[in-house]
Amino acid sequence: MARYRMEQGPQGIAIELTDVAGRREELLAAFEECQSGQCTCPTDEYQKMASMDVGSTDDEIVLRLAAKPGARLDVDEISACLDYTVSKIERA
Repeated sequence: MARYRMEQGPQGIAIELTDVAGRREELLAAFEECQSGQCTCPTDEYQKMASMDVGSTDDEIVLRLAAKPGARLDVDEISACLDYTVSKIERA
């Protein structure tokens, strides 16, 4: 089961997802949907996001979310979105 750790900074949120082996490609595809504006997460945080950078290794995915000028991303809402995405992939 994938686990994640978040760190909020002045420009946005950095997220490290670990233990993604076996589900890495599906998770990357889900995050690609978010990057392209087709996010299905149950939150409006996407409207506050200026950019989303995604990087990965075999067992880790790193996301960097940058907020739009004047906006601040809510860690609790981003956490709910990650929980939703991870559980959706693990059920598939």
